[in-house]
Formats: sequence, C-alpha cells, structure tokens
Amino acid sequence: MAKVISKEGTLPVIFQARAETYGERVCVKYRKNGVYTDISWNAMNDMIQRFSFYLLSLGVKKGDKISLFSENRYEWWVADMAILSIGAVTVPVYSTNSPEEAAYIIGDSESAICIVSDEDILSRVLKVKKDIKKFKDIIIFDEPSSKKRGIVSFSEALASGAKFKNKDLLKSRIKAVKPSDVATIIYTSGTTGNPKGVMLTQDNFVSQIEILFGQEFRDHVTDESVFLSFLPLSHVLERTIGYYGPIYRGATVAFAQSTQTLLDDMKDIRPTVLISVPRIYEKVRAGVLSKVAEGSPIAKGIFNLAVGTMKKNLPFVCYGKQRKGLFARRYKLFDKLVFSKLKENVGLSNLTLAVSGGAPLSITDAEFFIGMEIQVVEGYGLTETSPVTHVNRVHNIKPGTVGQIVPETQIKLTDEGEILVKGRQLMSGYYKNPKGTKEAMTKDGFFKTGDIGIIDETGHLMITGRAKDIIITAGGKNISPQNIENSLKNSRFIEHAAIIGDRRKYLSALIVPTFDELEKWAAKNEISFSSRSELIANPKINALLAEEVTQNMKHYARVEQIRNFKLLDADWSQETGELTPSLKVKRKIVEAKYSAEIESMYPPDNS
Repeated sequence: MAKVISKEGTLPVIFQARAETYGERVCVKYRKNGVYTDISWNAMNDMIQRFSFYLLSLGVKKGDKISLFSENRYEWWVADMAILSIGAVTVPVYSTNSPEEAAYIIGDSESAICIVSDEDILSRVLKVKKDIKKFKDIIIFDEPSSKKRGIVSFSEALASGAKFKNKDLLKSRIKAVKPSDVATIIYTSGTTGNPKGVMLTQDNFVSQIEILFGQEFRDHVTDESVFLSFLPLSHVLERTIGYYGPIYRGATVAFAQSTQTLLDDMKDIRPTVLISVPRIYEKVRAGVLSKVAEGSPIAKGIFNLAVGTMKKNLPFVCYGKQRKGLFARRYKLFDKLVFSKLKENVGLSNLTLAVSGGAPLSITDAEFFIGMEIQVVEGYGLTETSPVTHVNRVHNIKPGTVGQIVPETQIKLTDEGEILVKGRQLMSGYYKNPKGTKEAMTKDGFFKTGDIGIIDETGHLMITGRAKDIIITAGGKNISPQNIENSLKNSRFIEHAAIIGDRRKYLSALIVPTFDELEKWAAKNEISFSSRSELIANPKINALLAEEVTQNMKHYARVEQIRNFKLLDADWSQETGELTPSLKVKRKIVEAKYSAEIESMYPPDNS
C-alpha cells in the first residue's frame, strides 16, 4: 500500500474536526442512575475546552506532565484530550495501582498535577503525596464528601475554566502541537525492577488510527458504529483502538460500569465493535458451555450438531466465501435454532468487528466465535509500538496467528526467532532512560520485542513464546508455557494456569479453578464442602481436574505434558499481583508467592 500521509496531524485537531462535523450526535454514553445517558460531540468539546482553560489558568506549559489516575469514564476522555490540546503530556495510572506504584509513576514522570477519579483513589494519592517531588495539584472527577485544601473537583475546574478570559490561547496551543510531540508516557507493568516510561508521540497514535480505521477496517467501523469501553484506558490497546480510533471515525463509545457488569452492559448497548483481551472471549465461551452442560439431552444434541456446523463454516467466514447449496441451508437452520439466540443472549447480535489483543487467543476460542459469524480478528503489538504491528483482516483470518503486518511497518526475525519491528508507530524512547532505549533497539533501528515467532508462507505471524518466559527443562528442552496454559484454560473448570518447569525434569502447573463451575459440579455430584480449600482438597475434584488436564494436553509432545498440578484456593488478579493489566501471568511473582506449592510438586524421590 502507498504510504499514508496524515492530513490532520494531531489528535486535538482530529477531535475538533469531528466535533464540528457531528455536533449534536452522540459521542459517548455512560450509566447515570442505572440508565445509559448520551453526551453529544458538542457537549464533550465544551467540557474539553473548559478543562483546557482551567489547566492553562494553572500555568501548564507545553510538555508538562499530568498524571491521570482513574478507571474508564467519559471524564477520562475530557481530561486527556484537554491535556493534549494544550500540548501537555498525559501519564496514565491504572486505577488498580497501589499507592506506592502510583507514587513511582507520578514522581518519575515529574507530574505536578494528578487527576483522580474518586475518593478511594484520592486516599491512595494523599497517602504518598508528601513523598513525591514537584507534585502540587489534585483534581477529582467525583464530588468529594468534604472540602480539602489543594483539591479541586471536576465541576469546579469546568466552572473556573469557563471564566478564563484569553479564549484564543487554546486555539494557538492546539495549532502549536506537532506530530512529533510526545503525547503520553505509559509505564509498562514491570515484573522485575521499576517499570519503564514509554514515550509515544502524536504521530505514533495518528499513524495507527489512520492505517487501521482509515484503511484496514474502514468498511467495518463507521460513524454509525458503537463501541463498548471496558479495557483500561491506561492500557495502550484501549487508548488507541477503543478511544482515538472511534473519535477518528466519528463513532459512539459507551462506557461499561465494570468488568463485573460487562454482560449486562453488552446486552443494553449491543455494540457493533468490541475491543477485548482473550480472557473475555474465554469467559463468554465458558459461560455458554456451562449452560449447555445444564441443559436437556435434546438441547445438548442440537448444540453438538451446531458445533459441527460451526467448524465447517470456518473457511467461509475466515476467507469471505459465500455458503452454497445444502450447507447454506444447514447453517441457516442452526443460525435460527442456536447461533442467533446465543448472540442475542450475550449482547453480540449487532457485532460487525471483534478485536482480540494483549495476550494470545486460543484457537479453540477463536474458532468458536468465528464459526457463528462473529469475526474475531486477533492482532499483535506492544506498548512500545502504540500498539499494533500485525492484525488478521476480516476476510483473511488465520486462527492461531496474529495476522499480517500492517502498512508502513517492517519486520524481521533473528536467528533465535525474536521478532524485530520498525515503523511509524514505534515509540520515541523510554523516558529519562537512554540506556534502556539503546538496549531495546538494534543498530539499524528495529525494536527488540522479546517475543519469539514464525512467519508462514502467507505472511501471517505466529507467536510461539516470550523469550524471557521460555522454560528450559533439566533435559535441555525449550518449552513455551503460554500455549500450554491457553490449552488448559479451554477447560470450563480452569480460570488461570501457570506452567512450572524451568531447570526441572518435568512440567507441572499451578491451577486456579473456575470456582463457579467447580461448585456447580460439586453440588451435582453430592460433594459437600465448607470452604474453597476443602473443595480443592477433595479427591473427586482432583480427579476431575486431572482428567481435564489430560484431555487438553493430548496434542502436546511427551516433554510438554503436565505430570503434576496443584489447585489453588485464591483468585489471581492485578490487585493481588499475579496478573498484568492485560491479564497475563506475572511469572516471577507467582513463582515467589507459591514457592511452597511448587516445591511440593517436585518431591525428592520423584525429581
């Protein structure tokens, strides 16, 4: 494809152009008193301008850093776009971060202002405020329960901004923003040492939305599209694809209340575009299989026939082929009996595009949705690449791969298989860390992703592992744990898994069960228990999980088989430290936290 030349240049210019075009049409939706409420483009622009004026009144200069410590909500957009409009830099902080983690990000980025969402997050910031240099002002989205010195509410900031006299200053500040200017510093979730601040420019983001939404998915995302925002805006995937992308296309975004209410939000909004991580697709599929397991023999029989039809439908969906003859009639029948009802029940009946990123999506999960005409396109990228470097196209989907390279991007593999990338979306470097930046790059300007992959004959990239996660057994075999973990999670009884085996004679697994499913099975099989720990100690439960492990390991080589496992009674989450914001396992944390359980799987007489 020909090189894309940006006509609009920067994110603030793009937003202003769309606000002028779409005016009173719906820009975002949010729940107010339990009901979704609309905010127009004009209303959003008015808030952005008033918030910009308030920041200008505080003396914020071009290049100043402002931390944004909040969950997803429309005010996040207002604050971010106001920060960008005056040439400042947004530094996002995950709403789940601890006071100490937040203090590092606010302090290292040299943010003088921190914007928080509510009093819970405010309390975390106040706990460490005195330890952070240069940090002065706090703005809170919610109305605080009581007045606190040095803390301004969002409504007060807007009211103050409305009184700002030099209205022309904002226009000149927007005009002064250059494509090469840093727009954000995103701190990667480090598993060892302190996180690095990834500097992404205006053009890094603009290149992504122009290529993905202006070219690759132009026909599938329009100004009639409706997105549902639930991945953290602090994560680059949601930021680029679920926020800047819909702004570029003039689409509407609805904010989910939380991941806990996601199913209800999907049913209410019925999005046409879904940006997600694999765990959401896994949970939806597991929920469907759970309901089928509880159904009548006739219902199970119909579903099993439908699954066979789904598998035969894959080439038609993946490559945009038209169904014909007997199979077309067969699919139409099962669509009426099963597929349309499934999609209606989970709020996906209007979906035209589903994106999966952030972690590997299992082939089983991908094929489940693709088979019933939900075109899940898996992509690949990193925070340092804004994030997308590869993606499957709607009529060229290869499950098990992350697709082909996007325009204006180069890729090559080292002799060891490490993926190296270069392109317009590549970061300008790590903040205040020239050594780290230099180490991350090759001499000819390619970024070292740290991921291992192969490229097939059609140019589709398959990620086979993460270099730092590769397990080298005592016998010298190199094993990538992610694929095995994904296979284990195909079981409706397994929520999370971590493969163990580095420098050991065999592989084992730490397993967090899906307790809702496990408890249903226990009740059905008359197994009584008073706690989770008692449940996972039951021999019948362990036999059930052993069978699930065996079934999902059938296609792996002997050296890759799980020879022992340990069930855990505690959930894993970002808050408890085992998972990253994109729900990937933090291996070093898990191995340290469960060292006793790991050692119990390697008794001296069997090791």
